[in-house]
Amino acid sequence: MSLMNPALLSLVLKVFYGSIVVENEHYIPRDGTACIVCSNHPNSLTDAILLISAVPSKKRNFLRMTAKDTQFGRRTLISWFIESVGTLPIKRRKDHLEGVADNTEVMASLVQALSEGDAVCLFPEGMSRYYPTVAPLKTGVARLASDVLSKRRDDPTFEVDILTCSITYMHREHFRSDVLVSFNPPTRLRPGTHPSLLSPASPSTVRSLTSYLRTQIVAGTIDAPSWGAVRTAKTAARIYSPLGTQMRLGDWVRVVGAFAEYFGGSRGGLASVGEWVEGSTVAEASASLAPEGEKERMESLALELKLTCRQDYQDTLNELGLTDARIRYALSYPGLVLRIGIRLAWAVFLTHLALPGIIPWGPIFATTAFATSRFKQTGPVWDVFDEIAQVKLVYGLVSGTMVVAAIGLGVRIMLGVSIVWAMVGAAAWMWMSLRWYEDATAAWRALLELLRLALVIERPVLERVRATRRDLQGQVHAVAVERLGLPAEPERWFLETETESEGGGFRSREGKGRAAGVWQLGVKYFSPRRRRKRDWNETLRWYDVTEFPGDR
Repeated sequence: MSLMNPALLSLVLKVFYGSIVVENEHYIPRDGTACIVCSNHPNSLTDAILLISAVPSKKRNFLRMTAKDTQFGRRTLISWFIESVGTLPIKRRKDHLEGVADNTEVMASLVQALSEGDAVCLFPEGMSRYYPTVAPLKTGVARLASDVLSKRRDDPTFEVDILTCSITYMHREHFRSDVLVSFNPPTRLRPGTHPSLLSPASPSTVRSLTSYLRTQIVAGTIDAPSWGAVRTAKTAARIYSPLGTQMRLGDWVRVVGAFAEYFGGSRGGLASVGEWVEGSTVAEASASLAPEGEKERMESLALELKLTCRQDYQDTLNELGLTDARIRYALSYPGLVLRIGIRLAWAVFLTHLALPGIIPWGPIFATTAFATSRFKQTGPVWDVFDEIAQVKLVYGLVSGTMVVAAIGLGVRIMLGVSIVWAMVGAAAWMWMSLRWYEDATAAWRALLELLRLALVIERPVLERVRATRRDLQGQVHAVAVERLGLPAEPERWFLETETESEGGGFRSREGKGRAAGVWQLGVKYFSPRRRRKRDWNETLRWYDVTEFPGDR
């Protein structure tokens, strides 16, 4: 098996990220239906691996990928992987300063594949960058759909589906962070129902479809004009609905996304909805906009809330080394002492349990840290941080394979067992040690917070922070309910609602990624597959990650 086999890289991806939650797989058209998968592109090669692993083989047995042509023909593991999965090269004008960017042959191949009922994947942003917002989409997807429909214009039963996908990384470059892959309802196009797309399609029609696709993608992810707005939105979402991982990851992303849109002031793309969705009208799509009389009041409240969340509250929590959940309730001193004792015992036990198996992880962590530090020096934040995850994945895969092979060989020599079984056993042992190390890290982090509450933070300071939170909670709730249409009782709604709401307003999509009930919470905590985190912002760090590398 090739070292860069997609299945092997998908396995590495599931090791790197704590949870990969895929929503709405039922939207994926089955084999035989022409399908163009298009997604936002926040994390370079990692996005492609995610989509390949997210599309189940029972739905599609092959997904034809595309990538910029500069990734081909290089003597790197990344180039090897791209070529090994049958990726087609796309020429970009920015990469060919001489102006030769002819994609006629590649587009003809894509049109032929689609006309035969295959599935292809494009990233219409045209590039991957470390930005907090989805870039304006290129029109390639709409033009490709037009070409396919034109080729099959005489077949009234032919259909091409454009399946948009929204990818959201909680912290794209951090080990054991979480990822949401959310498929959106497909846009079904036929020669008979969409004659405006038949060649020659007007530029306005192509732009309208492209605008609608961007609207779909943005609606399923966190999109804001600045990292500051994202940071503020996450703080507001924690205050509005402090449910941790009892709340689905998809619901959490959409709540944060709603606040990010509000603080960022982003609107747009709604005018094109009625043209591409049956039964929709521009009026319906715009119904969520605030009345004119509310605009000034809401803008003033947004500014006050933004400044308070960023300057007076979240910064204070960071300085004190606390999370929002830790100060939500006041604990008596005896209660603090009891919790400190329990956490200390649990942290020490887990550390001793994990330590022998964590030692073999040392070379892997060292290799990826060295490669990452060197890679960060190759360019600015906005052009580098989107590729850190793929650097860690590739170097982690190579170094991890070597470590497992070395352990397997050592066991084979000492005990005489099959080297294959020795390697399988070594990998399983290292995996469980990583799981225990996650639990130990979380236990030590909680212990440090409790010690700060008991011994370091003065009572008047803590009371002032709690008073700030109580004031913020009222403001956040008003914004959430009055302006964003979020549920008025989030604790009840997000825990009890299982399917999409029919009554309008905020909707919770059916999907994975939630622990509910005492028994399920306990099972997930001790699950060998993944750890039940305190909240979806958590990574394998000794501190709460709230900052971003840059605000470009």
